[in-house]
Amino acid sequence: MQFDNVNKPSGINRVFLAFKNSQRAFKWLAKNEAAFKQELLLLALSLTIISIWQIGIYEKVMLLISVLFVIFAEIVNTAIEATIDRVGLEIHPLSGLAKDLGSAAVLIALLICSVVWVAVFINYIGYF
Repeated sequence: MQFDNVNKPSGINRVFLAFKNSQRAFKWLAKNEAAFKQELLLLALSLTIISIWQIGIYEKVMLLISVLFVIFAEIVNTAIEATIDRVGLEIHPLSGLAKDLGSAAVLIALLICSVVWVAVFINYIGYF
């Protein structure tokens, strides 16, 4: 397939095609990536907790954003891994480094998510 920079879709058609591409990516992730499945479970659990807790809208939004950030990092990590695997399957230090950096991004996202949840929970129980 050749990239055609002149006859690219534009306007609402471009938005529609971008949405279809994103939908295809989500289906692939849900089928093939164990970590993504776990993070979807985390999202479902988080949405349940957020709906039960008697907290303000800002806290609810922060909790939701923190979980979505983990999912975002996982998607970027998977994109990096797919790109590295596409370039070549031979072992190379830079390929390993790229994959490790993507994994580190997911870890940082999980740490941020944990800090947000702990802070909101501590505030919720009135500890501070």
